This record gives sequence, structure tokens and C-alpha cells, in this order.
Amino acid sequence: MIPKEKVEAIVSKHNTIEKELSSGKVDPKSFAEKSKEYAELGVILKNATSYLNFKNEKKDLENIINDEKSDNEMKSLAKKELVELDKQNEINENKLKIFLLPKDLDDKKNAIVEIRAGTGGLEATLFVADLYKMYEKVCGLKKWVLEIINISKSEAGGFKEVIFSVNGYDIYSYLKYESGVHRVQRIPKTETQGRVHTSAATVAVLPEAEDVDIEIKESDLRIDVFRAGGPGGQSVNTTDSAVRITHIPSGVVVSQQDEKSQHKNKAKALKILRSRVYEAEKRKKDQERSSNRRNQIGSGDRSERIRTYNFPQGRVTDHRINMTLHKLEEFLEGEIFDEFIDNLNLQDQEEKLTNLAKQ
Repeated sequence: MIPKEKVEAIVSKHNTIEKELSSGKVDPKSFAEKSKEYAELGVILKNATSYLNFKNEKKDLENIINDEKSDNEMKSLAKKELVELDKQNEINENKLKIFLLPKDLDDKKNAIVEIRAGTGGLEATLFVADLYKMYEKVCGLKKWVLEIINISKSEAGGFKEVIFSVNGYDIYSYLKYESGVHRVQRIPKTETQGRVHTSAATVAVLPEAEDVDIEIKESDLRIDVFRAGGPGGQSVNTTDSAVRITHIPSGVVVSQQDEKSQHKNKAKALKILRSRVYEAEKRKKDQERSSNRRNQIGSGDRSERIRTYNFPQGRVTDHRINMTLHKLEEFLEGEIFDEFIDNLNLQDQEEKLTNLAKQ
């Protein structure tokens, strides 16, 4: 049972913002923020109104059913309506519970995604390239903007590491479930006896931190510059354009050498560094608040094996929700990506509701 006051607050807030927006007295910045909040409240408004009217509507139907003056046909219709009313009230209550869950403020942020080769040698680097292409296709289908920050190529034509940012609407809330160990099982092109090899890659999804999210003092940074190196250690630049930044308090180190400009490399490195330091602080606070945080679906524990891509059987399995799809090719094309994300999000919400009920 949800407290009536909490549901009334949703309706009241929606009405208040509606009046503010129609007044013409809201400045442009506030107008955009209030418009967004108004739209979010609008999604749940019908459920909230229906939930508040439930008791009165139920009482009216029960009066018809119990009224001796009501004919049998009217009573029968009222009973059917009452069954539907109870079902709808349950749906409304569940949706409101999810809406009223404590919000992760990072969900609305853009994201920085880091993919690195794990066990499996050169085959693992090819898998990193496959994962990157998969996320690139997902972003394309979602009309999100993907920008490469850093790529380190391998001798096999794959990537040792790929770092990129994704900009759009509620990006982190969608991509955060990708953090963890991704495992691939397939026959490498170099395998002459047709044996299936297992390789792995790690994915880290960080909320993109802004200056207002975390303060990084210049005095806490050590910045080293050096010449960018190519394959085999050869210098690919005649100037010291590569940058290595160390955040002394946390020990976080970021190197960047993709750009020919030292200034651009420094800007990209700071972008990654800010997000890594912010994530480390966020993780520390989460662990202090909740001892079972690491067991939650959206915890972003990158040491956890979350998914297996089995090429011989054409299947992809998410181990957190025990879900398997025999549509590996479609998944890698980004076409059925939502099937996993929707189920991960649903289970994450169910776990949060359970934990909330225990408190």
C-alpha cells in the first residue's frame, strides 16, 4: 500500500509545473528542466489519478452489487468491472512503486565506455572489436552520438582497448548494465583443428562527470608529456603531444596520445580522469550505504562475468537473469539488445522494491 500523500504529491507537482510553464514567466534554462520533469510526471499521472480514485470507484461498484434494487444484468456487469478495477489498481500500484523508487541521479548522464581485452590473447582483442561494433550499432539505432576517445590496435586487427563517449537521453541508465566481464566462445581463424576457444573482455561504463559533479584541483594532478608511440615502440610524432595525467589523491592514471595536439590529448585525458575519479567516489559511497550493493543487477561490478557469446551454438546468455537468446547475430547487430536491457532493468527494480520493503 502506497501512502496517499505520496501519490497526491505527484498530481499536485504536475499541476504546479503546468501552471508555471503556461505562465510565460519561466527563464529558458528552468523552462527546459521543468518541461522535462513535467513530461516525466505526465507518464505516471494517469496511473496516479486512477490509484487515488480506486476506493471510491470500488465502493460505487460494491453498492450496485449489494443493492437489492439492482437487476441481475447490472450486478453481473458491476462484478466484471470490479475484477478489472482490481487488476488495474494492482498495475497502477506497481508502476507507482517503481516511479517512487529512489532515483539514481547518474541515470540521466551521458556515459564513457571502456572495453579492454582480457584472457585469450589476440582472440580477445578481436572480441573487443566485435563488442565495439555492437555498441556502435546500438548507438546508431538509438540515434545516440558516439565519439571515440582512444583506440589501441592489436597485431591481429582487433583492439587492445577502446574508450568512447555516448551522448543522448538517459544514456547511463541504459548502458550501465554492460559493466562486467563478457566471455566469447568460438573457433579462432588461426585454429587448424576446429577447437572452440574461450576469450574475454571487460567493459566499464562510467557516468560522464561534469565539473559540478566533482572538484579536481590542479594541485592534485601530475601531468607528464611524451612522444606518442606506435606499434613496436616507434615514435609516430616528432613532438611531445602524448599526455599522462595522474590524480595523486586517488592514484587514478590516464594516458592519451590519439590526437596530434597536446592540448586535445590533455582535454580527452581529463574527461576520462574526471569520470573515473567520480565513479570511484560513487562506488565508495554506495558500498558504505549498502552492504549488498555488489549483488545488485546495476552495480557495475566489472569483475563479474555477466554474459557469454557462444558462436558455435549461435546463442547469447546473460548470467545475471539466466536469460538465453538463440539469436547471436541479431544481438551483435544491436537489433534485439532491448530484450536483455528491459529484463535487466525489470529485475533491478524488483530487487530495489524488495530491499525497500525490508527497510
